[in-house]
Amino acid sequence: MSKRIEPPLDALLAQVRGCRVCEAQLPLGPRPVVRAHSDARILIVGQAPGTRVHATGIPWNDASGKRLREWLGVDDDTFYDETRLAIVPMGFCYPGRGNGGDNPPRPECARLWMDQILARLTHIELTLLVGRYAQAHFLGAGNKASLTDTVMAWRDYAPRFVPLPHPSPRNQGWFKRHPWFSEQVLPMVRERVAGILGGSRGRPLT
Repeated sequence: MSKRIEPPLDALLAQVRGCRVCEAQLPLGPRPVVRAHSDARILIVGQAPGTRVHATGIPWNDASGKRLREWLGVDDDTFYDETRLAIVPMGFCYPGRGNGGDNPPRPECARLWMDQILARLTHIELTLLVGRYAQAHFLGAGNKASLTDTVMAWRDYAPRFVPLPHPSPRNQGWFKRHPWFSEQVLPMVRERVAGILGGSRGRPLT
């Protein structure tokens, strides 16, 4: 039996962007949002697109994204350079609204596509896990009982993973209650990001 030939990353992403598996459950219809390149050194795994990201097709194109870029210490050009940063959320399409906010990411995305994409991102040195869904998926039994506990235990997952809270403005209270995050975690994140991107195969970090 001949060995199955797996598609390259570009072909796989084209398949992802054409996915319609959850179409009947998506209130705004399918519009998978994912960005990746085989040279990327940093991977950002968030939750799922919001309505603004769905409308534009640009990941983290909102207030949360602005704060995330501040956390990482990068500008827009660097953040959206696929040869540097891959952006692969747990759910690729806007999942709709539920009680108290957006619905959880559709589980089909990770089940169908995540492992295939990760297998083609062979240069990733740092994976930033933004929010509980990403942390639960990647950390497995190592995930703590709460997001706060998981973020506090970042040393347990370093250097491969760094868990982060969601940078949504709605989490402003969490940031105020946990000043150690901005005092201890964010400087480490910026240093790691700068160090990795400074040696990136993409354009020089400016």
